Formats: sequence, C-alpha cells, structure tokens
Amino acid sequence: MSVEYYTVTANEAGQRIDNFLLKYFKKVPKSVIYRIVRKGEVRVDKKRVKPEYKLVEGEQIRIPPVRTELEQPRTAEASDQLLERIDQAILHEDTHLIVVNKPAGLPVHGGSGVSFGLIEAFRQLRPNLPFVELVHRLDKDTSGLVILAKSRPALTALHQMLKAGEIEKHYRALVHGRWQGGKRHITVDLKRENNSYQKMQVAEEDEEGQTAESIFKPISVYGDCTLMDVQILTGRMHQIRVQAAHLGFPILGDERYGDFKLNRAYRDVGVKRLCLHAASLACYFELSGQKLQFEAPLPDDINQVLKALKLPK
Repeated sequence: MSVEYYTVTANEAGQRIDNFLLKYFKKVPKSVIYRIVRKGEVRVDKKRVKPEYKLVEGEQIRIPPVRTELEQPRTAEASDQLLERIDQAILHEDTHLIVVNKPAGLPVHGGSGVSFGLIEAFRQLRPNLPFVELVHRLDKDTSGLVILAKSRPALTALHQMLKAGEIEKHYRALVHGRWQGGKRHITVDLKRENNSYQKMQVAEEDEEGQTAESIFKPISVYGDCTLMDVQILTGRMHQIRVQAAHLGFPILGDERYGDFKLNRAYRDVGVKRLCLHAASLACYFELSGQKLQFEAPLPDDINQVLKALKLPK
C-alpha cells in the first residue's frame, strides 16, 4: 500500500471531505477516517483540512494507505468503536491539556483484568503525541470530566494546582433520602478498610486518617431521593461515596458503599451504575494565562432515572 493522489471532479465539488473518504474507503470504520483526517494524513492541495471541509473541483487530495476492515484483526473493530466514542467525548484541547467527558463504565487506565482504559485508548487515538498523561482519576463507573496533560510541565503544574485546591471541581450525586439542612460542609478523616487498596472507610477518633472535605448542596428532590451538587476540597479516594454513605445518604447504584437492597429496588427505574458524575471544572492556568471552565451535562442514563423518579407510582 502507498500514498495515492486524487483530483476532485465536478461531481465531487461541494462534498465534505469526510463523506468523500467514507465513499472512497467503503469498508473502513468511520473512526479510522476521522483519525487520518485529524492527524493530517489526508491533505487537500498540501494543506491540512477539517472533516467538514468542502471540496473544490480540481483540488488534489492526498490519500494515505489505510487497511480495510477485512484486513484488520477482529479486535480492531471494537477498539475503533471505543476510539470514536472517546474522540467524540473530547470537550477541549489546546497546546497544554485535553478535557474529556468520560463515559461511565470506562476505567481511566488499564489494570485489574482490564487491558486498557481511557489513557491507553487515547494514546492509540493520538499516536503522534509525544506526551499524554492523566492529571487525575475517576472511578470506572463515574462519568464526567477528566483532564489529560500534553506535556510534563503541564502535568506538574496541574498536579500542584490540585494539591493546593486551585481547581474547583463539582460533582452531581443522586443519593437515597430527602436531604435536610441545606448546604453542609463535611469534614471527616478517611483510612483504608483493613489495609485494602480498593475500599475506604471513616476513621474513628483515635485512628489516623487523611482529611476529606466536601461541600454537599441539594439541587432537587426526586421522590425519596435527592440530586446533590458536591464540591470536593480534597481529592481522597472514593471521597464522595464514603461521605455520602456515612451521612446516611448512599449514592444510588454504589455497589461498594451503598445499600444492596436499595440498589436492587431502584433497578426498575433504570439505576444500572453508580449515579455519580463529574460535572464541572474551573481554574486559572498560568501556563496559558487563561481562566478555564468546563461543564459536562448529566448523561442520558442518569437523566432517565430522574424522569422515572418523577412519575407517579
């Protein structure tokens, strides 16, 4: 396989480059098409173009060699679907960082029987990036905003900002129970449960732990449940999940800290995973000299649960 050059005809003039390539490569997944355009492997008159670029008669298209679907290994199709999903979840990208609205069910990194996660998939999506690393983590079943750094200085700066509490992070949590008392500033010490690396618990007064601070604020009541805004002031493992359960308001769908019977009872209204979503990030980033602010709306599955909870029983 080698690079080919194609001259745009009158019939193709006005057509988007992505649609042209989809017809040209009939057996290649869409994600592959968008990837080669985004990486600049496809050029029109020696210039990079975006997928929505409209062709002009007489232009010359550089078409790189692409393996057809039949030539690709069986695992490639599933991988392409994931890469396309992640590509569509990118909310922001500049020279320093990338912000992704991570779907629930995708771990941020591989391990524990999972061959790949968000970061491994993203490195496949952007193989020419010399550096890309996770700035922070989200649980596998938590959806929402994740920051990736595109350089070591950016990663170091963002880590320092997180440690200093200079990145404002808000979550949405659907908890069981009708929240009382309005906004509450919750501070507890957390420790690993029986030295486990996978589960945390609230430390007793005479035990050592790490301080976890969050601000819980009710948004709306849905039946016997409350949708909460939770701002985290520290970044402890499973912080919101442990605090919510400790307060007697377990997050729906939480199989580790929640209520098993409640989770089973709420399956009928669509609770199939942890109802926790990283909804917003805001900070001033000195490397770029910009104030950054990102929001990710509640995903469809949680919205469907809220609608079902509103319905009369």
